[in-house]
Amino acid sequence: MGRFDSRNDRSRSGGFNRGPRSDSQPREMHKAVCDECKKECEVPFKPTEGKKVYCRECFARRNPR
Repeated sequence: MGRFDSRNDRSRSGGFNRGPRSDSQPREMHKAVCDECKKECEVPFKPTEGKKVYCRECFARRNPR
């Protein structure tokens, strides 16, 4: 049998690592309207029709850490 390695190789290849960005380019931001407070905001992803978008404040209230 092959060697079993329990380490997650994704962290080395950039898979699911959500730490600081390794490149020096600023993240592209997209304008959107928050579905909760209706304020205009910017998000780091292209909003998709049918998916809710929240501003930073509303997102933080919905997902407390």
